[in-house]
Amino acid sequence: MQLGRYRFDRMELAGSLGDLGTLLPLAVGMIMVNGLDPMGLFFAVGLYYIIAGHYYGVPVAVQPMKSIGGYAVATGVGTGSVSAACLIMGLGMLAVGRWNLAEALRRHIPQAVIRGVQASTGVLLATQGVRFMLGTHSLQQQLSEPFLGLGGLGPVPWSLILGLAFLTCALLLLNNPRFPAALVVVGSGLLLGLVFSDATFSFGLHLPRLLPLGLPSLADFAYALPVLVMPQLPMTLGNAVIANADLSHTYFPESSSRVTPRSLCYSMGAACTGAFLLGGMPMCHGAGGLAAHYRFGARTCGSNLIIGAVFVLFSVMLGAGMLDAVRLLPLAVLGTLLLLAGLELCLTVRDVLDRSGLFVVFCMLTLTLTTNLAVSFVAGTALALLMARGRITL
Repeated sequence: MQLGRYRFDRMELAGSLGDLGTLLPLAVGMIMVNGLDPMGLFFAVGLYYIIAGHYYGVPVAVQPMKSIGGYAVATGVGTGSVSAACLIMGLGMLAVGRWNLAEALRRHIPQAVIRGVQASTGVLLATQGVRFMLGTHSLQQQLSEPFLGLGGLGPVPWSLILGLAFLTCALLLLNNPRFPAALVVVGSGLLLGLVFSDATFSFGLHLPRLLPLGLPSLADFAYALPVLVMPQLPMTLGNAVIANADLSHTYFPESSSRVTPRSLCYSMGAACTGAFLLGGMPMCHGAGGLAAHYRFGARTCGSNLIIGAVFVLFSVMLGAGMLDAVRLLPLAVLGTLLLLAGLELCLTVRDVLDRSGLFVVFCMLTLTLTTNLAVSFVAGTALALLMARGRITL
C-alpha cells in the first residue's frame, strides 16, 4: 500500500525490524542494570521513530547512544547519572544545532574519515553480532539464550545452533521480496520465544509518567559530564551526525534533503530531552542503524511509522511488561541482524580508491578496535588533515 511518500508492505515491515539487534540489547541492559523505566524507554523510542520518520521523509534509525549506554551497563551506574547524561546530551545537541557547529565541522572532515567512521561502526556491529551467536556476550554469562532458558546441546551453545540457522535463512532470503529476510528471521525467533519462554502478559492501558526516575542530583551531573557525556560527544558528531547524513544522501539522494547535520542535531537533542522526561535512555540516529534498515528493505519512512507504532502500542498495552515482550526474541536473532547490518555498513568504503584514504580508514578501524570510536574519529581527522597538507606522505 502506498500513501504519498509512505509505503506499507512486506519489505518496509522487514526493513523496520533491521536495527533491533542494536537497539534491544542496550535497552534491556539499561533497564535491568541501571533501573530505567521500561514503559517510558520504549514509548520514547517509538515516538522518536514516528516523529523522525515523518519529518525527514526517509528511513531514519533510532539507537541508544552506545558509549553512554555501554559504559553505564558495564559499570552499573545509578539512574540519576544516566538521566543526567540524557539531559546534558539533549541540551548540548540542541546548542550544537542552534549554532550550526556540526555543519561547520562537516565541511572540514575529509571523506576518508567519514568512511572510516562507517567502516569502524560496521565492524563493531558485526563483531557484536558474532558474540551473540557464539554465546559470549555479557548478557550470556550462564546460558547462551538466558531469557529463553536455553544453554547448549552438549558443548555447543544453542545461540550458535540457532544463529547459524537464522544466518543461513537470512542469506538465502536477503533479496527476496516475497519472503523478506528480516521478517522471516524475526518472526521465527518470536515463535521460538513464545514456545520456550515462561513469561506471561497482562494487557491494559498504561500511560507514560513524567520524570519517573526523579530529578538527578548535582553529584549526578558532575559525574555524568566527564565520564559519560564527553566520550560520547565526538562519537555522536562523527557517526550519528556526519556519517549518518552522508549515508542517507547516498541511499536516498532525491528525497533526503531534510537530513542535514543541523537537523539531526536538533532531532537528537529533542529526543534526549524527551527521553529524560520519560525515564528513557539517550538516543541518536546511527549510521549503522540506517544501514540495517536499508539492508533489510526499508525504502520509505513508512518503515519508521511501522516500528514506531509497534513500540508505542505495546508500551501502552504492556507497561513494565514491555521488557518481557522484547526478551522473547532470541539473542541469536539479534546477532544475525547485527552481523549483516555491520557488513552492509562496511561496504561504504568501496568508493575510497586512493592509498592515503584507505590508510586513514584502516588506521581508524585499528584505533576503534583497540580504544574507542571517539578516539578514532579525532585521530583520523588529524591524520587526514596532515596528509592533505603534505605533512605526511605515503
